[in-house]
Amino acid sequence: MFNKRTKIKALLATEPANQEVTVMGWVRTFRNNQFIALNDGSCNQNLQVVAALGLLGDETLKRITTGASLKVVGELVPSLGKGQKVELKAKSVEILGDSDAEKYPLQPKKHSLEYLREIAHLRFRTSTFGAVFRIRHSLAFAIHKFYNDKGFVYLHTPIITASDAEGAGEMFRVTTLPFDNPPRNEDGSINFKEDFFGKSTNLTVSGQLEGELAAMAFSDIYTFGPTFRAENSNTTRHLAEFWMIEPEMAFYDIEDNMNLAEEFIKYIIQYVMDNNREDLEFLAQRLVEEEKQLAQDKRSELGLIEKLEFVLNNAFERITYTEAIDILLNSAAYKKKKFQYEVKWGIDLQSEHERYLVEKHFKKPVIVTGYPAAIKAFYMRMNEDGNTVAAMDILAPGIGEIVGGSQREERLEKLTGRMEQMHVPVEEMQWYLDTRRFGSVPHSGFGLGFERMVLFVTGMTNIRDVIPFARTPRNCEF
Repeated sequence: MFNKRTKIKALLATEPANQEVTVMGWVRTFRNNQFIALNDGSCNQNLQVVAALGLLGDETLKRITTGASLKVVGELVPSLGKGQKVELKAKSVEILGDSDAEKYPLQPKKHSLEYLREIAHLRFRTSTFGAVFRIRHSLAFAIHKFYNDKGFVYLHTPIITASDAEGAGEMFRVTTLPFDNPPRNEDGSINFKEDFFGKSTNLTVSGQLEGELAAMAFSDIYTFGPTFRAENSNTTRHLAEFWMIEPEMAFYDIEDNMNLAEEFIKYIIQYVMDNNREDLEFLAQRLVEEEKQLAQDKRSELGLIEKLEFVLNNAFERITYTEAIDILLNSAAYKKKKFQYEVKWGIDLQSEHERYLVEKHFKKPVIVTGYPAAIKAFYMRMNEDGNTVAAMDILAPGIGEIVGGSQREERLEKLTGRMEQMHVPVEEMQWYLDTRRFGSVPHSGFGLGFERMVLFVTGMTNIRDVIPFARTPRNCEF
């Protein structure tokens, strides 16, 4: 059997007793024609393979280059070198795939993240991205475990949709009509009745509206899937294609919603702390090295692991939007005109405002509630004051908004009135309004941008480095 092998992560935790094992992986380095550093992606650490002088012929030795893949059979023995307790004394070395050392883009040296984005198909083989994507995997698994253990139903919501949950208008159109000569109506507009679905359709910006339908039957559901925004935003925190986790819960008010979101965030962070310690420690050290080049006031006050522990060990601060505006107006940063964007009641908080609240004022995650109705979506429940809605955003250090949610408007008349006010097509949304006609209940939900969560947990500074293949304006490689 070809694949009768042991992963390197397991071998490094094994007590060596001259047992015969088989490993397969890629060469990181080869020195003195004798010592091979082999990695199979199961962890960041390499296994040292020792090929005794004379074991391999000259032709084979020439082919053991950085990036080449090998199958090694040998004895697991105690290591004489520092930093590892085991090494593999090779009996046979088979080259599975050659790698031209002159052309291989990942030489054994430090590469910039910008360079690695250009070769995203190979960057998984680096220590940094190995750690990032193992953590991404653990976070995804922890999300499913958290909701499964709570009895939530995992719902697959459509990727192609005819509705715009956010009212944002920045959507990718899906069509089979010819671009050069689409069928048109008498007024010159495109006749979508001849399109594949018989109407205008887009890639989804959110699974929330469909999620609400299921919550009205199962009580608690969650979605976890790709979402798309055609927002021409070239920043370190925006993607055109990203993943969202969106739970919807019947019989939840805004406070229940906040409680679940805080518990959820702490749970998935704890899972990574328990299961990816070595990867976190590697990324923490990488962050320290990277920040040495920054001025003291630009460096993180807490190390990566200290930051995550701080989130786990402290209750999130809860304030109203009005309180947040007052804090900003009274801040030294505002008085010294350090904010790029204006501060006044009614604005949509910008990232700089959110980060000031989190990083400078409270120095911990903050949940802001009671936003002005005018800047929030139609489905959010109107508060008694008639000016604000039962919305909540969770702001995290280094990123700003990481969760956005609300108690949904369960009162049919209030909801339809708000839809008309915001020019949301009431007739086309009758399926959604049926949830308010037949057994409506108070219900809530939120959305967590998965990549922003990965960004926060890994300490990376660019969202393009926490998704395998980034989709951004003018960029759709691979």
